[in-house]
Amino acid sequence: MSKDLSDQIEEVVNATKLPVHIAEDLQTVRSIGNFAAYPMKSTTVGVITDVEPGEAEWNLDVLESLFDFFFVQPAAAAKRKANLNKKLKDAGKRELP
Repeated sequence: MSKDLSDQIEEVVNATKLPVHIAEDLQTVRSIGNFAAYPMKSTTVGVITDVEPGEAEWNLDVLESLFDFFFVQPAAAAKRKANLNKKLKDAGKRELP
């Protein structure tokens, strides 16, 4: 795995079936990171463009989306399935795999 954030984002996007909105948000994280790592000048006012507090919050929102997708949603689905399997078992029916 690369140590470069841009390459790591590309690896995750290519290796997993992320919802489109999360994949697009990861691309945004890359753009925001570029402002911090490689200072850029605004073409309109000629000053270095800083990362804004709202953009940092955006990165945290993307991280939360990733945790939800990879950990929270699968756990919730497993719990629902376990509850249904208990009900099926109690009714003498075959449980779901």
